[in-house]
Amino acid sequence: MKISTKGRYALRMLVYLAQHESDGYVSLKEIAEEQNISKKYLEQIVPMLNKSGILRTNRGNHGGYMLAKRPNECTVGDVLRATEGSLAPVACLEYEDNDCPRVADCATLYIWEGLYKAVSNYLDGITLQDILTRSSSGDEYCI
Repeated sequence: MKISTKGRYALRMLVYLAQHESDGYVSLKEIAEEQNISKKYLEQIVPMLNKSGILRTNRGNHGGYMLAKRPNECTVGDVLRATEGSLAPVACLEYEDNDCPRVADCATLYIWEGLYKAVSNYLDGITLQDILTRSSSGDEYCI
């Protein structure tokens, strides 16, 4: 599994918003400048985060973006599912019901299920707050 720049930049954007949670709405221009990410690229990511309920948007003079959830309620898994889609390592695990015609005879299915569970548990176990806490202790995640 490889996480695209979309997923990585979304996470950087949200960590920045978590750091500035008390500032209210933050402009996309500020986020782009501070994170050294193209504003146009962030504009492509925003709808995904907004649709998934992670991001709150406000238009107008004091408009911008802020987290729709508290930093301790938003996991890395949430962000990556919103931007990357399923975290499943194989197509047959992308949906809750595995309708693969070989599911009963698949000798390797347990491998993919185990990998999927491990990745999901790991990513769902890290919140934006965890990233903030770790970075304030000087031991940063590389995003």
